Amino acid sequence: MGNITLCEAKNITLLMQYKNIKKATFLSRPNRFIAKVECEGEILTAHVKNTGRCRELLVEGAQVYLEFSDNPTRKTPCDLVAVERVMPSGETILINMDSAAPNAAAMEWLNAGGLGQLQNLRAEKTVGESRFDFYAEQNGTPVYIEVKGCTLIDEKTARFPDAPTQRGLRHVQHLTELKKQGARCIVLIVIQCKGVETFSPNWETHAAFGHALRQAKENGVELYAVDCIVTPDSTKIDQFVRVVM
Repeated sequence: MGNITLCEAKNITLLMQYKNIKKATFLSRPNRFIAKVECEGEILTAHVKNTGRCRELLVEGAQVYLEFSDNPTRKTPCDLVAVERVMPSGETILINMDSAAPNAAAMEWLNAGGLGQLQNLRAEKTVGESRFDFYAEQNGTPVYIEVKGCTLIDEKTARFPDAPTQRGLRHVQHLTELKKQGARCIVLIVIQCKGVETFSPNWETHAAFGHALRQAKENGVELYAVDCIVTPDSTKIDQFVRVVM
């Protein structure tokens, strides 16, 4: 894990903060961009900040958290950013489902040395037909980092993806090629909750992605999974989670 130990990584305390949060009840999802919710006795339309399926999260009656905007010109007054999921075991966990949160939390964590000392860290780097989430340098070596947010939890195992991802597949394959050319290449799975013990590819949903990830790892691409401490108004990367291929 570069020049940082697991113990050191646990002590990184940074927040990805929201404002104007209110609790609501999820009613329905007319399309992937909006949800109908009941908040303080009023039926509202909220923007869903995750276009994934999220079928196990957005179920009728689920408790969700909304970030209200001060912008009067918005079509919707708020964004749906987190949801409480009742697991089959009866445990309730809070899951951040804002697709922008993993990259924001990762930027804070990487800047704090989460994967070692990096120079010239910046968001987004286009290489050929791929645009990777982060680029940095380490002792003159280029570093490419691709972040994947993960909200699919199967008891104590987090799985990615929750739907076939051709874009994600291409990114992993391209990182494998860049690693062969001498770059440091990293896939960072950001699990948007606490309570999981392992991460595994979602073989049933997209076996090709799992095979590409395994091949990448065998060729020296670094694969890490981290969980997050999630509250209704914040998300921060916390600990490494064991990867099981």
